[in-house]
Amino acid sequence: MGKTEFVIEPGRQDLVTVRTFDAPREAVFRAMTDPGLIPRWWGPAKYEVRVEEGDIRTGGAWRFLTSGEDGEFNFHGVYHEVSAPDRIVQTFEFEGAPGHVCLETVELEDLGGSTRYRAVSVFQSVEDRDAMVASGMEEGSDEGLERLEELASEIARGA
Repeated sequence: MGKTEFVIEPGRQDLVTVRTFDAPREAVFRAMTDPGLIPRWWGPAKYEVRVEEGDIRTGGAWRFLTSGEDGEFNFHGVYHEVSAPDRIVQTFEFEGAPGHVCLETVELEDLGGSTRYRAVSVFQSVEDRDAMVASGMEEGSDEGLERLEELASEIARGA
């Protein structure tokens, strides 16, 4: 169902990602918060993902290790709020650029069988946001969200 829309306005520190999933909100939330399922959708498919830490609750922390032909890229953060089934607030930091942390708020809106995903990522500076965009983030995020939609649909079907 979904095509990912990225709103990247010049001179701003934020990036907005919107997508509508053909899956119920509870299934999307479960796929996003079950550490055993995260490697099936997180990031580009060309990388293997391992959840080293997945304490997905308010006050918890996460660390995902990704590896592929072009190296290893690790990410971590903390959960400021995890409210089932509609809201996650977390930090996101690429360990290859320590100190450049963004705050991401994901809201899942129930559309009666489908779900609107809206993530607002606020970076510490316009330069940090622009560097993330230049890194190919849109392509990787879109690919991960496509796989998230497939997984959430599978969960909804009870597969």
